[in-house]
Amino acid sequence: MFSRTRSVTFALIAAATTLAISPDALAADEDESKKKPWIKRYAPTNHMLEIGIFGGILMPTKRIELFKPDPSLPDQGQRPFRTVAPDIGLRFGYYPLRFFGAELEGAVMPTRLRDADDRATLWAFRGHVVGQLGLWSVTPFILLGTGALGVGSGENAVGNDTDIAIHFGGGVKIWVHRLVQLRLDLRDNVTARRGVENGLGHTGEVLLGVSFTPRFGKAKEKRQPVASGPTDRDGDGFLDDEDKCPDDPGIAPDGCPRSDRDGDGFFDDEDKCPDEPGVEPDGCPRPDRDKDKIADDVDKCPDVPETRNGYQDTDGCADQLPKEVEDFSGVLEGIEFDVDKDTIKRSSMAKLDKAVGVLKSHEDIKIEIGGHTDSTGSREYNLDLSRRRARSVKEYLVGKGVSEKRVTTRGYGPDKPIADNETKEGRARNRRIEFVIEK
Repeated sequence: MFSRTRSVTFALIAAATTLAISPDALAADEDESKKKPWIKRYAPTNHMLEIGIFGGILMPTKRIELFKPDPSLPDQGQRPFRTVAPDIGLRFGYYPLRFFGAELEGAVMPTRLRDADDRATLWAFRGHVVGQLGLWSVTPFILLGTGALGVGSGENAVGNDTDIAIHFGGGVKIWVHRLVQLRLDLRDNVTARRGVENGLGHTGEVLLGVSFTPRFGKAKEKRQPVASGPTDRDGDGFLDDEDKCPDDPGIAPDGCPRSDRDGDGFFDDEDKCPDEPGVEPDGCPRPDRDKDKIADDVDKCPDVPETRNGYQDTDGCADQLPKEVEDFSGVLEGIEFDVDKDTIKRSSMAKLDKAVGVLKSHEDIKIEIGGHTDSTGSREYNLDLSRRRARSVKEYLVGKGVSEKRVTTRGYGPDKPIADNETKEGRARNRRIEFVIEK
């Protein structure tokens, strides 16, 4: 059956090659393609054939169920093939759309048994549908299909057998000429394992191929008479021999589109600062004499750069953190929790109430609450504990009226010690809550 199918396939290939291309159409098509950049020059088209050969490797799974059962033999005669087998075959495909097609393949994989030197020939006949991103000369694709995977060998090896196989995978096609394509496939062949109750096995396959790719649609277009005389490829009213941008619709005086070099929405011929993104009315950036990224018209100190310290960072002035803010940032001494829990001890609440007062007095300040632990126990446990403790402190502050949007939390676990974890005193110092003012 495989031989008859292969003969029919070769006949179809020969007929399609004869019908698809004439020398005149091919020459006209190639001249047109040279006007495009290479990445778009040979992009797939509708009604395209793919006729090719491929070679590669097949990696049979150890328990693949390809053998003639014999109850008198161990495992009924199942024996593993060598890990890697050469893979050679032919391919025929038809793509009615540039993004979709179907293919037939036949392949042989000569190999030997893994536990002996007996020869065996694996073979495959299969079909699949292909989806591809047919926009460029480099075309990625995926495929899914099914077919027959079989083996032929002597009775002293594994005999003859055929199984149904499902295959899927993907790869990339690269056109080096309108009619010539290189191709890489990576696939997985899913078949029965030894004993149906043992589930499915996976056989990998890597293929490199070269294909002939005639195109019906392009050939028909090029057989039509080509109009003589001046042309206007981009349709902007400027003939190509006078158009400085013949592939991009443009305007007077040169047929090129209006440009905006700095991308601020102001065309260069109207933009007083064409190389700097700007704003209304002239396309220039708003003045900022002290270069602190706060425009002069809203900068309360336009000649003094803003100090980015998390305190009044939007007024444009240099400043220092108020002492009460500076005092409560960093390690918050006296914040304690029940052992191995995230429950805040009552003795810590006076300290937290003081922090609430500072935050309410300076409503433009945002903070991160960081939880830290010593190194006792697993890192995963300590990370979780530090996160929960940081969240407990946030919940306390929010419950006292601090906006939730002003407070973030993070658990560092044992990753940022400030003392030696080998001593009791060091471990006590490492178990802490820190407030960090966000800039």
